Amino acid sequence: VLNFRLRPHKVYFFNLKSKIIKSKINMGTLIVLLGPTGVGKTDLSIELAKMYGTSIISCDSRQIYREMYIGTAVPEREQLEAVPHFFIQTESVQNYFNCWEFEQQAIRKIRELLETKEVVIMAGGSMMYIDAVCKGIDEMPTIDEEIRLSVKEMFERDGIEALRMLLKRLDPVSYITVDLKNAKRIMHALEVCLMTGKPYSSFLTGSVKDREFDIVKIGLNREREELFDRINRRVDQMVEAGMEGEARRLYPLRHLNALNTVGYKEWFDYFDGKFDREETIRLIKRNTRRYAKKQLTWYRNDADIHWFHPDQKDEIKRFLLSVVS
Repeated sequence: VLNFRLRPHKVYFFNLKSKIIKSKINMGTLIVLLGPTGVGKTDLSIELAKMYGTSIISCDSRQIYREMYIGTAVPEREQLEAVPHFFIQTESVQNYFNCWEFEQQAIRKIRELLETKEVVIMAGGSMMYIDAVCKGIDEMPTIDEEIRLSVKEMFERDGIEALRMLLKRLDPVSYITVDLKNAKRIMHALEVCLMTGKPYSSFLTGSVKDREFDIVKIGLNREREELFDRINRRVDQMVEAGMEGEARRLYPLRHLNALNTVGYKEWFDYFDGKFDREETIRLIKRNTRRYAKKQLTWYRNDADIHWFHPDQKDEIKRFLLSVVS
């Protein structure tokens, strides 16, 4: 990486070794517009979609749920009507939806769109959803809600150490490779073990799937202070728009996986009397900033991303015109 600092009017986070992912049979090009939450992906994705006369595949693991609108920053109606969007508010929080299911549905839609379009835009910040489309993921079994709840109850009753010991017994390979501080990852591995009677690690092949379309990844980022300020202000706007009321309506469903989400779980704690309102809003801002940092850490391991500041629209368009045939 040449430069980790933003310099005005220059591309940054740009890796000379990065490349466009080429496939054997070129149906067209998928332009992936990614970046941390709050960076400004929505407006640029619409502008690019208009430029290419195409549609947008949303790659946001929470905007896909129809009950979650304010707290997930779903684009405004005018934005959604400006160009066709897919995978926004299409699922219910009560339906279990995972990366593998998104991969299957998104790939089908991309292929369908590329039958009549040369370019499709995919925009969002959900790291695993992006990887699912660009690289493919291993098929995982659907987990029964009863098993999911039993693993969660075990964690709440006995703590993370009990989960670690059970995973060590059921899947020693995963025990060695998983982040043992990440309860969510351990719980997922245990769910698969208990659901199938097989080690979670046996489902992980690590293979990268060939795609019959080219993939160009554009990353957006800002200086940290600028990004964090945008995140803080967006949370304030969500609160003004009725975020608390939306969370209160979803409170009876708080046990669902979809609602284990920054911006909702803090309100649920507030409703349980754990924090006052001012502290709740502060925690939402803090946890959203932490999530943005997590996203950037994930993206930096991907040398195929070409990084720009969101204001570098002309540079982005020139770059795309030079690489998208």
